[in-house]
Amino acid sequence: MSAPVLLVIAHGSRDPRHAATVHALTAQVRSLRPGLRVETGFLDFNAPSVPRVLERLAAQDAGDVIVLPLLLTRAFHAKSDIPTVLHEARTRLHRLRIRQAEVLGPSPLLNSALERRLYEAGIRPGDRSSTGLVLASAGSTDPEAIAVIAEIARELRCTGWCSVRPAFASASLPRTEDAVRALRAEGVRRVAVAPYVIAPGRLPDRIAAGAAGADVLADVLGSSPELARLLLTRYDEARVPFARPAPLSA
Repeated sequence: MSAPVLLVIAHGSRDPRHAATVHALTAQVRSLRPGLRVETGFLDFNAPSVPRVLERLAAQDAGDVIVLPLLLTRAFHAKSDIPTVLHEARTRLHRLRIRQAEVLGPSPLLNSALERRLYEAGIRPGDRSSTGLVLASAGSTDPEAIAVIAEIARELRCTGWCSVRPAFASASLPRTEDAVRALRAEGVRRVAVAPYVIAPGRLPDRIAAGAAGADVLADVLGSSPELARLLLTRYDEARVPFARPAPLSA
């Protein structure tokens, strides 16, 4: 029995860097697991759309498909947009068995990817005790998503940073520049901003602009090895129900 297809769903963006980053990430996943069929679909702005990819898979008798939202928190897209798209697909494409995997975060692998980007930007392990960190996410109106970001900030604070503050590019407060100023007001002499986002685009650019008063700005998570491994972890977790034998009838 062949392995389920992995369909990675990204939001999409008018910024061409977004799709390029998503494709680089899925290429990393393929290199980590040769032989696994990995497809990419977008909710908006970019092609191919998720329905078009699923229609193509059905026409090719793909069978089982695991849909993986390229999202860091369970917010509107994970709870509403993607389930709606998949429900419509299931009603039309009876040849496919579609299962939605969990969102990527929170995960220690994401924290590791974040630290990788900070080290690449010039932060050294010994700098933590004298550096304040702004964990800058895209933002959401969903309280669950905001709570996750706040919890990650608390976890990072326990790894040696002198202070960690969450910030948001939209929908929620504080903004990145406000968090930077707050750290300065605490007396923190060195401030680093870590974008907790996957790909470049409008909101990451807003984070970068808000980091003008910081000393260090890390890159987006992008196609980091840790993120690619996390995609496979979520895929494997969702694959378990497909692998279970059907219960014996009485």
